[in-house]
Amino acid sequence: MYKITKEFHFSASHQLCEMPEDHPCARLHGHNYVVVVELSCETLDKYGFVVDFTALKPLKRYIDDELDHRHLNEVFDHDQVTSEFLATEIYSWCKQRWDETSAVRVSETPKTWAEYRP
Repeated sequence: MYKITKEFHFSASHQLCEMPEDHPCARLHGHNYVVVVELSCETLDKYGFVVDFTALKPLKRYIDDELDHRHLNEVFDHDQVTSEFLATEIYSWCKQRWDETSAVRVSETPKTWAEYRP
């Protein structure tokens, strides 16, 4: 199995509205997110790639245009925009474009991350 990953960054706010009132994540706050998309396949294409990294430019545009410096609860019209939720949403977006998409990781801090891998 061949695997590649590419990392993307964005900053955004969110609020976990269903959390208890005294939980810090219940307050409006933001993160410098790191997104890592993983693509994998059994055989390489005729150029020797899983997917050419330049083919992932639409993901950068999506992140820059739709997520960066936005309030994620509004972007997704959802009360619980967790890292797990973001990983699932970004995975779905990627899978529609690249069949080779195998996982998406989202980090809110340097010490935490969530991954969606069906």
